[in-house]
Amino acid sequence: MTEYTVEFVGTGEEITVSDKQTILNACIEEGIAQEYSCRVGMCLACTAEIVEGEVAQDAAVARALTEEEAETYALTCMARAQSDLKLDRGKYPPSIENDAAAGAGAAADDD
Repeated sequence: MTEYTVEFVGTGEEITVSDKQTILNACIEEGIAQEYSCRVGMCLACTAEIVEGEVAQDAAVARALTEEEAETYALTCMARAQSDLKLDRGKYPPSIENDAAAGAGAAADDD
């Protein structure tokens, strides 16, 4: 089993993660307040931008991220570290941000 360091940009938080566990599970075990909801890669609440490093997250691509998005974003509930990482939590792929903005605009139009 190989272990890697995951640093969360801007928070000073850092954890050690084995290549056999998800980043989210390691956060929970270490008491790191990583946002999540479904834990199966569907809700995107646990998304983080990959600033440095690599993750394995084949199931995330099948569920919520495109292959291109998965190169830049990690679903921490699905992602397993493949190197030391720097992650920026709460960052979402542009396609998700655009969907959220469109939904907010539609809700405002209903008033």
